[in-house]
Amino acid sequence: MKRTILVIDDDPSLRRVMEFNLQEAGYAVITAVSGEEGLAAFAGFTPDLVVTDVKMGRMDGLQVLKEIKKRSYSTPVVIVTAFGAVGAAVEAMKLGAYDYLTKPFKRDELCLIVAKALQMTERAVADVPPIHDDLADRIGFQNIIGTSREMTMVFDTIRRVAGTEATVLVTGESGTGKELVARAIHDLSGRCQGQFVAINCAAIPRDLLESELFGHVKGAFTGAIKDKPGKFQQADGGTLFLDEIGELPLELQPKLLRALQERVVEPVGGDAPRRLDVRVVAATNVDLEKVIAKGGFREDLYYRLSVIPLHLPPLRERKKDILLLVRHFARKFGGADVEFSRNALDVLMMYTWPGNVRELENTVERLLIMRTGDTVTVEDLPDKVRGDRRPMQKEVVTLPDEGYSLEQLERDAVVQALERNNWNQTAAARFLRVPRHTLVYRMEKYAIIPPAKSEKYFHDKSKVN
Repeated sequence: MKRTILVIDDDPSLRRVMEFNLQEAGYAVITAVSGEEGLAAFAGFTPDLVVTDVKMGRMDGLQVLKEIKKRSYSTPVVIVTAFGAVGAAVEAMKLGAYDYLTKPFKRDELCLIVAKALQMTERAVADVPPIHDDLADRIGFQNIIGTSREMTMVFDTIRRVAGTEATVLVTGESGTGKELVARAIHDLSGRCQGQFVAINCAAIPRDLLESELFGHVKGAFTGAIKDKPGKFQQADGGTLFLDEIGELPLELQPKLLRALQERVVEPVGGDAPRRLDVRVVAATNVDLEKVIAKGGFREDLYYRLSVIPLHLPPLRERKKDILLLVRHFARKFGGADVEFSRNALDVLMMYTWPGNVRELENTVERLLIMRTGDTVTVEDLPDKVRGDRRPMQKEVVTLPDEGYSLEQLERDAVVQALERNNWNQTAAARFLRVPRHTLVYRMEKYAIIPPAKSEKYFHDKSKVN
């Protein structure tokens, strides 16, 4: 079966040239003369790839790109830009474009970039791209999955800091993989032969945390029947990971600061400081600067911990990695041969994943356990993931049997959106998922006047009469 390509361009000569060249290369081609017509065509069928010019009429190529990514994130989009329009090309890549072509371009350039984009999509749906296998083979990165620009930056930072002794503060939302980053730093460092010791500062009762961190001597308190080494001592010669550092009680923070500054710890009940060789990596999902402003965290400790800050992006900001993660977790839970339908992958890509990678992992595990066949479909996905894609929510209007004017329907939609948002045009445009200037154009087209202006209009007319 021929792969189908949608070409959107308001330049008739360039559009015909691209159509001819792609047909000669063996593709089925559908063309559109504007962004609006292109999106209408996209809604009628799902092409394998979209080629769109950036500079068009009311709806430019970047707006077309945004809309396509909302509807089918996995569909690759190639942007066509004018020579020297670097800014538009960069913005397009940020929004999820596969690549861009600069006019004038040759037939071979067009066909090569289209072939690569389609090949990339086939690999993403069927299996993990080869680049992931390369990453998985590198020591330290076995469990950190990602080829997005954001994760590439994370990998680069890990490599740079791993060989140093600097304290690292890893920030990011819950479920983004902060402990995996800490382990990667340890595995890639000269301390990899030592222990990696982790402690969650929020999971241990307040009155036991000091002993857990720094250890205690026999008789230090009731129940202390023998000396016990703390996490610092256990990590001697290795790396100590302090998770949820923002939850560390204020009274323990000076003792931690001293341990970081002087590399010594004093067990509870002891009177002889013990010198240790420990590299510390800390992590938090809260904004420590805000906690400092409220008096809940020492500023000097914060700066000692964040010598090297490393931020992990939430999954919704690196959606390119979702397909890799889905396949990785499918393999992890014994579903290497299980297929995911294209529509199911699109829904997984468009979900915002508030629980980040951890939520995605749990979802894939559940899907593999509860599936009824060898292919996971949209119907298999949890309700919260499918969201407003459930069939019962698709019908948003009820049309009368005798029919209804499309223009009147559009006018009614614009008026309702404005009324719902107190006639705030920016909010109404966001509600309708269109640019503000598109909304203003529709208001002018259908003579829609805000109530306040309408009253003033008729008041002024009465004065004239």
